[in-house]
Order: sequence, then C-alpha cells, then structure tokens
Amino acid sequence: MAIQNPNIAVIGATGAVGKVFLDLVEERNFPFNSIRLCASERSEGKQITLKGKPITVELVTEKLLSEVDMVFVSASTKVSKEICPKAASMGCIVIDDSSAFRLEPSVPLVVPEVNKIDLKNHEGIIAIPNCSTTPLVMVLNALRTIAPISRVTVDTYQSVSGTGTAAVTELKEQTANIVNNKSPEVSVYPHQIGFNLLPHIEDFLSNGYTKEEMKMSNETRKILHDDEINISATCVRVPVFTSHSESAHIEFDGPIDIETARKVLGSAEGIKVLDNPGKNIYPMPLVSTGQDEVFVGRLREDISKQNSIALWMVSDNLRKGAALNAIQIAEELIKMD
Repeated sequence: MAIQNPNIAVIGATGAVGKVFLDLVEERNFPFNSIRLCASERSEGKQITLKGKPITVELVTEKLLSEVDMVFVSASTKVSKEICPKAASMGCIVIDDSSAFRLEPSVPLVVPEVNKIDLKNHEGIIAIPNCSTTPLVMVLNALRTIAPISRVTVDTYQSVSGTGTAAVTELKEQTANIVNNKSPEVSVYPHQIGFNLLPHIEDFLSNGYTKEEMKMSNETRKILHDDEINISATCVRVPVFTSHSESAHIEFDGPIDIETARKVLGSAEGIKVLDNPGKNIYPMPLVSTGQDEVFVGRLREDISKQNSIALWMVSDNLRKGAALNAIQIAEELIKMD
C-alpha cells in the first residue's frame, strides 16, 4: 500500500502523548489528507485545534477505521489489544505505543535511528518501545560500532508524565500541599511521589524485577537483534514532570577509550553530547524537555571494570520516548513508499 498523504487517526489524542503527537504533526508539517482524533467517552465531543482548525474528538468505530490509512495508538494495553488487530485487518498501518505487541515476532519494534530497516517486514502493526528503552538502544547502537557490547547495567530516573496526566496533576498537588504544610493525597502511586523516589515502576515479577525493568532488557535485545547482550535495569520514579534520565555502565568485549566514545556518540543521529563537567555542563531534564535529541554526558571510564565506560543520558519521554518516535516511523514509511 503506497501512502504519500494518508488519512490518519490518532487514538488517545487527549492524553499526554497524544497532545505532544499533535504538536509534532504541526511542527514537522506531517503530510496527511485528513485526520481523525479519538479518545474515550469522557472526551467525546471536545474540540482540539490543529493547524488553526477545530477538530471534534470522537469514539473509535469500525466505520472510522475503514476510512483511514494510518492509525496512531497511544492508549492502554487493553485498548491496543482490541483496536490494533482490527485496524490492521481492515488494511490500516498501525503504529502502537503500548506494550501489547512489542515482543510479538511478527511485529517490528522500531527506533528509526537504529533499526528502520525492520519496517520493511511489518504485517500491519508496528510497535514503538518503552520510553526508557529508546534512549538506551540509541546510545548502545552507536557505541557497539567501536566494539561488541557484552553487558549493560542501567538505572533509570523516570518522570511522572510517563504514567500519564493524572500523575502530573498529583505531583503538582502533592508538592503544593507539602510546601504549605498540608497532608499530600495519594492515589496514582502506592506512595507519595512529591519529594520522594519510588523504586517501583509497574508490577513486580517472580525474579524480583519489575515489568518495566524486564521491558528494557527484552526490548533492547529485540531492537538491536542481539540476544547475547546481558542487561540489568533498576527503574525508579522521581518527582520530575517530564524527561527520563538514565545512568548506564556498559561493558565491551574489546578496548574502548572515552574520546572515541564521545566522538561516535557526537556523530550519531538523534544524539547530542553535553559533556563538560568542569563547567557544570551535563544533561538534565530541564535541558531535554521539549527537545527531540537524546542528551548524553558524564562520559568516563568505569574504574571497576576493564573495557567499560559509564555515562548519563536524558531524553524527553513524551517526545523521543513516544510521540516523536511514532511520527518518525510514519515518515519513514512514506519515504519507503
């Protein structure tokens, strides 16, 4: 199916990622013939302005799916499992933001800067990875051109917008209450997130890791086409509104020096090196929020292990971690015709 100016539908258009996606449609002048905005019954009938024109939010129906070519889904896993196969069976190309299909062998899991070639093998559904996986695979993909990577230990510091709009609101309210000596109300997370850290993102599994941590391991292997790489993650929720940060220790099968690593990362697509600690220059959430790049800094030799380096990376989880990745995939599909 050749699509140059597709009729598109955005499912989850009123959510945190959906809103950023629509901003990017305008910013990047994404080519489309028509656009339909969908959400739950709570948002049905609302109007969203896009390119100066109001668009009414509607529910997803089979009729709607029959009238579009490309569907972007940023909703719950349950919604994705219901809608994505149906849309694909009706001839749509579906780009899904949930975890529903990421590890399905027939579904490409794609970060365009890393493995856009996998788009050639889609069967209607294309998945984008977890927002913490994306920056990691971009960095690892660049560095493995120096020497094969054998082991990665990564700790994440993930913003509340990764949970959704309700979590952002809760952090704002808890912060205000605490500052004003009031008791913070807790509903989104199992504990207070304001002025706190939670080493708990998604459910715990029998091996002691969380689903989020295992996503990073399994998704990284799939995207890099490398089942031999060993990955251990600890994912932490932090009281930051937007942008995920990650500390990674990367072990290679051969020698690696910092200047080569810095040069390789600095020339990699989608990565920007900010690394001058002597002048207090390093990536921070405030730097990456609203930006498209993955920012990398604090590059140094890992003094605990030969052929290893340590680094720090930050990226906007709503943009490159989700919406931007989805729209880049669509752009690549149009280029590939």
